[in-house]
Amino acid sequence: MREVALGKSYDPVPIEDKWYGIWLENDVFKADPDSKKPKFSIVIPPPNVTGSLHMGHALNNTLQDIVCRYKRMKGYEVLWLPGTDHAGIATQNVVERHLSSKGISRKDLGRERFVEKVWEWKEQYGSRIISQLKKLGASCDWSRERFTMDEGLSRAVRKVFVELYRKDLIYRGKYLINWCPRCRTALSDLEVEHEEKDGKLYKVAYRFADGDGALHVMTTRPETILGDVAIAVHPRDERNRPFIGRKVIVPIVGRVIPVIEDNMVDPEFGTGCVKITPAHDHNDFLVGQRHGLEAIQVIDDEGVMTDEALSFAGMDRFEARERIVKALEESGELVAVVDHRHSIGHCYRCQTVVEPYLSEQWFVRAKPLAEAGVKAVKEGQIKWVPENWLNIYYQWMENIRDWCISRQLWWGHRIPAWYCSCGEVIVDETDPSSCPKCGSSDIRQDEDVLDTWFSSALWPFSTMGWPERTKELESFYPTSLLVTGFDIIFFWVARMIMMGLEFMDQVPFRDVYIHALVRDEKGQKMSKSKGNVIDPLDIIEKYGADALRMTLAALTVQGRDICLSSNRIETYRFFLNKIWNASRFALMNLGEDAFGDGDVQLPDPKYLRLHDRWIMHRLKTVASEMGRLLDGYYFGESARLLYDFTWSEVCDWYLELAKPALRGDEGEDRKVSTQRVLLILFRDLLRMMHPFIPFVTEEIWHHFPFGKSLIMSAGWPSGDFGEAFEAENLDVSMGSMQELIRGMRNLRAEASVPPQRLLEHFVIRPREQGIKDLIMENQDLICLMAKCERLEFHGMDAPSPSKSLACVLPQVDVFLPVEGLWDIEGEIKRLSEEEKKVLADIERISAKLSNKSFVERAPSEVVEKERGALAERTARLERIRENIRSLSC
Repeated sequence: MREVALGKSYDPVPIEDKWYGIWLENDVFKADPDSKKPKFSIVIPPPNVTGSLHMGHALNNTLQDIVCRYKRMKGYEVLWLPGTDHAGIATQNVVERHLSSKGISRKDLGRERFVEKVWEWKEQYGSRIISQLKKLGASCDWSRERFTMDEGLSRAVRKVFVELYRKDLIYRGKYLINWCPRCRTALSDLEVEHEEKDGKLYKVAYRFADGDGALHVMTTRPETILGDVAIAVHPRDERNRPFIGRKVIVPIVGRVIPVIEDNMVDPEFGTGCVKITPAHDHNDFLVGQRHGLEAIQVIDDEGVMTDEALSFAGMDRFEARERIVKALEESGELVAVVDHRHSIGHCYRCQTVVEPYLSEQWFVRAKPLAEAGVKAVKEGQIKWVPENWLNIYYQWMENIRDWCISRQLWWGHRIPAWYCSCGEVIVDETDPSSCPKCGSSDIRQDEDVLDTWFSSALWPFSTMGWPERTKELESFYPTSLLVTGFDIIFFWVARMIMMGLEFMDQVPFRDVYIHALVRDEKGQKMSKSKGNVIDPLDIIEKYGADALRMTLAALTVQGRDICLSSNRIETYRFFLNKIWNASRFALMNLGEDAFGDGDVQLPDPKYLRLHDRWIMHRLKTVASEMGRLLDGYYFGESARLLYDFTWSEVCDWYLELAKPALRGDEGEDRKVSTQRVLLILFRDLLRMMHPFIPFVTEEIWHHFPFGKSLIMSAGWPSGDFGEAFEAENLDVSMGSMQELIRGMRNLRAEASVPPQRLLEHFVIRPREQGIKDLIMENQDLICLMAKCERLEFHGMDAPSPSKSLACVLPQVDVFLPVEGLWDIEGEIKRLSEEEKKVLADIERISAKLSNKSFVERAPSEVVEKERGALAERTARLERIRENIRSLSC
């Protein structure tokens, strides 16, 4: 055996750092828009500039990287365009906390100075997640890295805003929006996270103004009673319809309000009477618009009661609730309080309970944009994988509400609107110096910034230089694929589709792959409060990026969440060790001639045996199937195919069967031919593995004679070795041989023969001439794998040999003579006891399946499970009895 430079043990740390540096030095990820190759492009879902790598990022970027590396090897010019999002609320909060620790508030600094501080923070810390993506092995074109607030993207954002405004698709109006009292900003519907919580339902009496009785109203928010302007009932509610048109008195306030009718009311909920507070409830706001009702604001933007709240003014909204409930109780107007579990909206950033708030905001008229998005998908312009997300997309798009795009922040794209004292509103791509209507220079810009998702909705084309007609847009737009999580379909995916169609007249991507969540091993969502978070950076440090990548890929099944544990990662770390050791074995058994010019030569077909032809056939089949699976985004299936092929077929079978030839036991021609098969096998195997585990494959690749250049430039294996290397029924023949060897190994195990003990012989009784010829042709290898000196053939009609254990296979019977190996009488006794237990099981299962009631009423899968158990035990009983007969002879 030759000396090998590949280390004796696999250590990912030096390998991964070394090769990522080499890839960057050689610009291997850089896309060339002028290339004549077919194009493939992906834009990265931009992580927040405040973020650090979590398991969602690790999964998302691993899947993207697998596709990009695979496409490069298939001959595509690949652009994987990276970047980060400015993350308005999150970034402003981070910087405000940082300043607060120094006793400084943003108001102390003023807007301009505060924004400078945020940019300073971004320059210092904003590239953290990019460096972490590089640790994962992400093969992005880093020369094209973008940021949602860089100069080019800011220009695109402004142009889109102005054009939508001029088309009357953006407007400003006073509307009830979701408001976070802590972040002090508006939130879109999608930025509100709803959570079921235990609360109270308060039944309150509203006395009729004429003194004749009272109406009872149920509410979860008694603090909003102070802003009530009507009571509504459903027009077809027989109980309450007689009250329509009458007037009632608002408790505590004394305001006289009407009882009105409106279809919004659910007559089955509570008393069927609903208090209407247009300034503090989304449905009430719409009712108020329909009926021309006044909107009285009793809670301000900090969640504090306003002057309209009378004696409760200045109280926090939740404190006011307690005080108002007490006041109602004292006045006798609180009829009942019952426990009530209901959904409460929280800010997606700080988890503060969201307050419906009447405010002047900017909105996008989403309906016409959404209609185009629905049409494009229905026409098949975008393929969704898995398809089950389509109906959810349609449902949301067809019921879309106008999108509130203004945020009361200082960090972000400032809205390009200016106001003049004459009442003119100026919206323009460039900053105006004066009012075009009156000529006054006394104009002021809108204080608000745009929702972060507004700029990221333009990401597929703004990152490529739009509104300029760049080479990148010409070559790589529309992008080929978007890989993202289901949780941002509406935040981001749907909005990109709408904006792409509106401004590029094309969909932004051809395929959308929606991956699931990464959960813990028990299927629970990872969270810091539960203490079940698995940090990908810790995993990379302990096991290496390749082990994490392979684990995530192998566990990915379309439409199913990933349950991750350290044990599973360790399994794939063992897999990397297996590849490393197998490669060392191959390298040690290659002759020095193989390291000459580096070209891989095909072996002479006449010197190939069954297992050589079989492994080359399997190599071709697996390469083809891997390509089919990756083209369809079946990441888990392709990773598991690769794992099983490598571990079982290559390592456990082929390398073991090749050892005699590699030692020279089968002659020089067989040795050279096997070495050549080995080279082809590892050349193509490493190439197939590379998209999944790029670091270790690159390292191993360069130790083989074919590894003269980077592995990604070697292309995807074609498996086209020519007809001379094929033969009929290779899988069948090899499968029969493997089945025989497994049967022999099972008999060794049953006889408790130590793994290294060489047995004298096995008795083989073939049932047909074809299988006998196959066994005789390969008996040296069969003996090697089953660890016996020879095979003894008996005719198909010959009696079973005495004192032996039997294994009955479809084409052959195998017997292991055990006389002298162990206590035969004791074994017969043990088998007899086992026979009784199996018989009892068969009787029990048969009785259950004979019960008509059980078969008809039990779930079908339960019945099938019992039938399967009966078949298994029946076969087991037959084998036990055969062994008893054989041992008793």
